Amino acid sequence: MVKEDAFPGIAGAAVDRARQLGVEMAEAYISSSKELIIDVRKKSVETLKFAEECGLGLRVISGGRVGFSFSTDLSPAGVAETVQRALTNCGKTTADPYHCLPSPDQVYPELDIYDHGIRASTVEDKIELAKSMEQVALDYDDRIKIIESATYQDGESLVTVVNSHGMNLTCRAAYCGLYLALAASDGGESRSGFAFDYRLKYKELDPGKVGREAAHKAVRMLGAAPAPTKKTTVVLDPYVAAGFLSLAGPALSSDAVQKGRSLFAGKVGQSVASSKITIIDDGTLPHGIASTPFDGEGVATQRNVLIKNGELQGFLYNTYTAAKANLKSTGNGVRSTYKGTPEVGVTNFFIDSGATPVEQLLQEVTSGIYITEVMGLHTANPISGDFSVGVAGLWIENGMLTKPLRGMALGGNFINLLASVERVGDDLKFFGGKGAPTLLVSEMTVGGQ
Repeated sequence: MVKEDAFPGIAGAAVDRARQLGVEMAEAYISSSKELIIDVRKKSVETLKFAEECGLGLRVISGGRVGFSFSTDLSPAGVAETVQRALTNCGKTTADPYHCLPSPDQVYPELDIYDHGIRASTVEDKIELAKSMEQVALDYDDRIKIIESATYQDGESLVTVVNSHGMNLTCRAAYCGLYLALAASDGGESRSGFAFDYRLKYKELDPGKVGREAAHKAVRMLGAAPAPTKKTTVVLDPYVAAGFLSLAGPALSSDAVQKGRSLFAGKVGQSVASSKITIIDDGTLPHGIASTPFDGEGVATQRNVLIKNGELQGFLYNTYTAAKANLKSTGNGVRSTYKGTPEVGVTNFFIDSGATPVEQLLQEVTSGIYITEVMGLHTANPISGDFSVGVAGLWIENGMLTKPLRGMALGGNFINLLASVERVGDDLKFFGGKGAPTLLVSEMTVGGQ
């Protein structure tokens, strides 16, 4: 197996060979990834999986045409074959004058995104974290009957990007996390609950917190029933708000805008949300799971304020879409694997925290619904922003969370939802790479019985 410290040399050799064969520009992207997943049930390890992958992706550009090829063979012969395939593919694509490669940036952010403690911790230690999380959940309430999944997960990656404009970058990153899914039962009724927490630092994992949160979510929904249809104040908990935010990611991509598939197209400088709403994508965010000094094509990441106090500021770009718009890449040429080319994507994507304490936000609601779960959000129309989803949650009466609700429906439009936000909580929480605080929406129709 090729040693990781050889990656820059291998990538450089691939680029040099492509240039020698006559291409105008070449880029080599090498990534090595490792992932560990441990599933525990009834205090025993049910599954333990370790996966490792390493490969080279090569992109060449000549006459506006792009060729791409990838391989797991990093030997000299394997690299030579990958280069030849990329050149062959280049001859079969349509020319586009905006295909180009970036030059190195002068400054890259310094980020603390690799914790040696993740690798240093033993598998036995990680198993104990999952077992502890499971036990805390079972001890929380006698009605916690089924543990569906108690999982520890971690991964690390090493990425090298070399191109013919002099770029030569390497970055190592790692993450770890806990996930728990369970069910509470009482009198023949069963309700599910889940919680998860992903971190850059191993010592920051808190299995007790995850266990209690999942159990609490399940128990509080016992006895849930539908309610009559009504127009009412709606409060979205951070997880649900982050789910709705996922509708905005593709719409804020320059690729979607340029293809006429964005509900924000043509609205830069206009109000597209409540003045309480600020949406940010930040690849340099401290402690952010998706933080990285450079994107999948070597452009320095940055903090991009996309919607500020309700006003649309701009979009996310990679090098290609930026060239089409005569702009600079925002560092959002995202690449999840060496097997593909950089696409426009989000990093740490979130609705910024507000100034209202959550307790105060709830106290302002005389009657309303606190939504804790949404079903079917993937069916929302990404171009129009229309959605119709199932929801569950709790009644709010005089500022207090009371009886649980299920079997309800919520329909509307994402732009209208953003415009109707009256309060933004101070409790920004991240769920992987997406985050949001609690949002209070003035009025929506919630369907029930």
